[in-house]
Amino acid sequence: MKKPSTAPGSAKTKEKIIEEQIQKWQQAHDRRRKQEKPKPIITISRQMGSNGRNLAEEIAEELGMDIFDREIIQSVANSIHMSERVVATLDERMRSSLENWIQILKTTRYLWPDKYRTHLTKVIGTIVEHGNAVIIGRGAQHLVPADEVLRIRFVAPLPFRIETVVKQDNVSPEEAEHMITKREADSRAYIREHFHVDIDDPTYYDLIINTQYIKAETIMDMVKLSLKYKQYPSRRRFDAAEAAKE
Repeated sequence: MKKPSTAPGSAKTKEKIIEEQIQKWQQAHDRRRKQEKPKPIITISRQMGSNGRNLAEEIAEELGMDIFDREIIQSVANSIHMSERVVATLDERMRSSLENWIQILKTTRYLWPDKYRTHLTKVIGTIVEHGNAVIIGRGAQHLVPADEVLRIRFVAPLPFRIETVVKQDNVSPEEAEHMITKREADSRAYIREHFHVDIDDPTYYDLIINTQYIKAETIMDMVKLSLKYKQYPSRRRFDAAEAAKE
C-alpha cells in the first residue's frame, strides 16, 4: 500500500485498502522482535496548495513506506469496527502499551479523549507500532512521542498556493483562495479543538519546508538526511512503558 488511490467519498474503496493493510500487518507479525530497531515514522502536515500531498506520496514511494492519508485515518477513527480490526493487529503486550500511552496523554497533555479521539489515538498508535509509514494530517504529530517520529510541515506563500489549486482543481483564482481559506480555518479549528495548540506553532515540527522554490529532489534529500541524523530512542515509548511494569 505504497500509494493508495481513493475516490472522494468512496467508503467501499477505503475499506478495501484498510483490509489490505491489515492483512499485510498480520502477515508481517512474526517479524517484530523486542530487540528490533523501530522502523521510521513520518508525519506530514501541509498547507493546501503547497504540493504536500504529492510530496508525501513521493517520499513514501522513494523510501518504500506505507502511506496513510487523512481520509483513510478519518474513516477508521469514525468506525468502531474498523478501528478495532486495526488495533487487533497488535499483540496483547502492545495493545496494553497503547492503552498506557493514552493514559499518559491524558495526564501530561490533558487530552481527555472522547470516542473519536480515543479511536484516532489507537489507530495512529497502531500505525506507529508497525512502523515504516507516512501519516498525512489528522494531527498525528501530536499523538506520537516527538522523539520517535520525523514531523514535517509543508508551507508556501498564498499566491503560489492559489496558483497551484487553480491548476490542480481547474477553478478560478477567487474560488481557489476561498477553498484555501476554508481548509485552513477547518484545519486550525480541528487542531485547536483536539490538541489545544496552534497548527502553525513551529515547535511541533522538525522540518518546515517552503515548497515554492525548493525542488522535490532536494526536499527528498532533506527528508533522508533528517531521518538519518535525528536522535531516535532504541525502543518506542509504548515498549518502554510496558517494559517498566515488568
